[in-house]
Amino acid sequence: MVIEVCSGMRKELLHTKLKLGWLICSTDDYLVARRCFTCSRFNHRHQDCRGEETCPLRAGEHKLKECTAPATHYKCTNSVTYNRYTKGEKISECHSSLDKNCPSLKAVLAKYRLNTDY
Repeated sequence: MVIEVCSGMRKELLHTKLKLGWLICSTDDYLVARRCFTCSRFNHRHQDCRGEETCPLRAGEHKLKECTAPATHYKCTNSVTYNRYTKGEKISECHSSLDKNCPSLKAVLAKYRLNTDY
C-alpha cells in the first residue's frame, strides 16, 4: 500500500510498524528509478533514448526476445557504466540489469533519497 503524507508525518512513520485491521505493516519510502526499455539505463524513457538497443540480461546489442544466454552469463550494463565512472570499490557486474538487488540500482535510489527535499 502506498500513502502520501506530509514531511512531519513521514518522519514519525518511517521505519515503524502500522496496524491496519489484522495486518501489521512496515513503512519505508517508495522510490522508483526510471529505466529505459531500449538501452536498459536509468533516468530516461525509451521515447527520449539516444542509445542503441541493449539486451537487459546480457548487455549485448540484441533484443531481449532474441537472448538465449543462461543466468551464468548475465551482465548488467548499468553496473559496467558505474564501474567505469566511479573511483574506488568496484561492484559486481554478473547479474541482469532487471535485478532488484543490483548495486547500481541501489546507488541510484540512494541518490534520489539524498536529492529529495522532505
